[in-house]
Formats: sequence, structure tokens, C-alpha cells
Amino acid sequence: TSCPLARLGLDIRTLGAAPIDGVRLVHGDRMASAPLPFRAYGLTRRALDPALLDLAARRGAQVLRGHAVRGVLASGSGADGLDVAGQGKLPGDAVFLATGKHDLRGVRRRLAQPPEDLIGLKMYFHLRADQAADLAGHVELLLLRGGYAGLQLVEGGVANLCLLLRRADFTAAGACWPGVQEGLERDAPHLRRRLAGAAALLDRPLSIFRVPYGYVHRPVPADMPGLFRLGDQVAVIPSFTGDGVSIALHTAFAAVAAMRAMDAGHYHSRMQRDVSGQIARAGMLLRAGRSVPGLAVQAARLWPGALRWIASMTRVPAAALIEA
Repeated sequence: TSCPLARLGLDIRTLGAAPIDGVRLVHGDRMASAPLPFRAYGLTRRALDPALLDLAARRGAQVLRGHAVRGVLASGSGADGLDVAGQGKLPGDAVFLATGKHDLRGVRRRLAQPPEDLIGLKMYFHLRADQAADLAGHVELLLLRGGYAGLQLVEGGVANLCLLLRRADFTAAGACWPGVQEGLERDAPHLRRRLAGAAALLDRPLSIFRVPYGYVHRPVPADMPGLFRLGDQVAVIPSFTGDGVSIALHTAFAAVAAMRAMDAGHYHSRMQRDVSGQIARAGMLLRAGRSVPGLAVQAARLWPGALRWIASMTRVPAAALIEA
């Protein structure tokens, strides 16, 4: 199936997206590597989001920037538009809720259990030339005590380091990036080599807290008609899979198709069927990697096809994909 962004008329290669053809799983000094069963790309949301908004505007959408949405307006028949700061009521027959991992007042997600006490951090680096060359074409997943880190190149040859760690570990590291990086380099010799001589591009990392990994929206009769949840509002897959944007695009295409019949209930039921399997498998892999990281790498070394299988089984199923 062709790339959904390309089908929309957006070639991410023109944005500088870095191609990724292989994956490396690392714990301590042990590494397992494999080619991916597909080509992936490294691209930041700082490049992708403006390009998508500009594309939408060229297609006739009115794009409002710098205005906070305060809530969804409801009538007896369902969603009736948005309450936007500085704009008042913006009427509409349908609302696409694409607020990512953040909830909107009045239409919060119903979580089966509280999110784990985990903190996500992201930093950007200019790596030393030899380290950047060795990383090129790969995503590296480093299994750590109670968490993990991912390292890959994005546009402009910049290295993107994302990590997930327990709040207690963040506090023990002094609740600051220098302490976190020192602990990472102490526990992960491979990452210490990667970051030797690297230049950090942010004063402090981007952060997010208590992400509800594993969440899948389960429709109930009380759901607001005309409200279509997209992306992380439908399902939150562990970030290490790299499939969050694909899920967002899949839900967007499906919501547009369902909106023609104004059938949000059928849409949400379909999305639950489409993504529940991959979300469950990704959750099991996340728990295994955090609890027995050394065993996970050893298993991947003994079974060369394991990493390719994992990559395939944590994608939106090909049979479920919708043409734009």
C-alpha cells in the first residue's frame, strides 16, 4: 500500500525525512539487528505538522492558529461545533477530535485504569560525523531499567533521542536533563558512545507525563453523536513502535468516510477492531522489554526474524487500510 501522506499529495522526502531501513535492539553491550520489512522515515512533527496544515489550506480548509479550543458544543442531536477562545462558537455538524495525548474538557477519554507514572522526554543532538554515519538508516531501541530510549536521524541530519522512564528514576536523577543524560550514559554504554562529542540542540527536553499507553476507545451508547476521535484519542500505542502517525492517518481517512453517513458509532467500533490487536501486542512487548531487557535482546539474537516480525505485528493491518 502506498504511503498515505503521498496519496494526500505530500512527499515527506522533500521535507528532509531521513530513510530508515533497519532496526537495532540494544541492552548494555549486547545488540541484535535486522532489516525492517518496510521503509520507514524519521521526520519531526515540527516539519510535518506545518506541511499538513499548509496542504489543508491549499485544499480549501480554513486554518485558525493561536486560538485555544475550550470545549465541544453539544445539542440534543450531538456535537454542534466548538467553543474557541477569541472566536466564540464555531458551528459544525461534526467534530474531529485530534488533541493527541491531551484531553479536551467535556469529552475526556474513559481510561480503564490510571496511566503509569512514566515520563517521556525528547532531545535533539548534532552527533559527531562518524556516529551519525553509523546511525544512518537505522532506528536504535535501547532497553533500560524500567524504560527505554530510541535514537534515529531526522531532517537536517539531526539525531532525535526519545526516552521513557519512571518518575522515581527522573527524580533520582535530580529532575533535570544533565542528571538524566548522565544516568543514561552510565547504564547504556552504546548511547554513551553515540553521544560522545555531540551537541545538544535544546536547552531542556520536550516532555510529557502519564501517557495512557494501551488505551483503546470502546464506544458506548452515551458517546456524543457527530464526534469522531482521531489518533491518540482512539488508541495510544507505545511510542517505540513508531506507528502513532500511521494510526492517526488511518483514523482520519476512516472518519472522513464515516462522516458522510454521520455514523460515529460504527466508525469507533471499526477503529476498535482495526487497532486493538496491534495495541495489545505492542503493550506486551513493552512490558517484556522493561522487565527482562537482556532476555529480549538475547531472544532477538537467537531468532533473526524476531525484530522483523515485531515490526510487522505492531502496524495497522494492511487489510484494514483505507485509500485516500
